[in-house]
Amino acid sequence: MIVRILLCLSIIIAGLALRRFGFGVDLPAFVVKYGGSMLWGTMVFFLVASAAAGWSRRTAALVALAVAVGVELFRLVHTPWLDAFRLTTAGALLLGRVFSLWNIVAYAAGILLGAALDRSAMSIKVRRAD
Repeated sequence: MIVRILLCLSIIIAGLALRRFGFGVDLPAFVVKYGGSMLWGTMVFFLVASAAAGWSRRTAALVALAVAVGVELFRLVHTPWLDAFRLTTAGALLLGRVFSLWNIVAYAAGILLGAALDRSAMSIKVRRAD
C-alpha cells in the first residue's frame, strides 16, 4: 500500500508540474491538456487501489474508470456556487470546468497506465522480498 501511495503522490506532483510548467517548456497544448488528464486518471487508479488494497487490479481499474466518468459527467451540472468553485485552482483541479469526451479517453489511458505501473511496482516488490 505504501508503494501505491508514493506512486500516487509522485503522479500528483508530475501532473501539477505539467500543468504549471508545460507551456513554459514549450510542450504542445495537446500534451499539457491531455497529459494532465491522463495523469489525473492514473492518480484516481492509485487512490482506488490504495483505498481498496484487497481488490484485484482489474476491479480497481473499473472502479477508477467509473469514478473518472462520474466526475466528468458531473461537469454537466451547473449551479452558481459550483461554477464559482470551478473557477478556483482547487475547483479546476478537482472537478474541471468543461465536459469533454476526450477527457474520458485520457482518463481511461491513464488508468491503464496506472494498472501497468502498479503491476510493475508490485512485481519489483515481490522480487525484492525473495
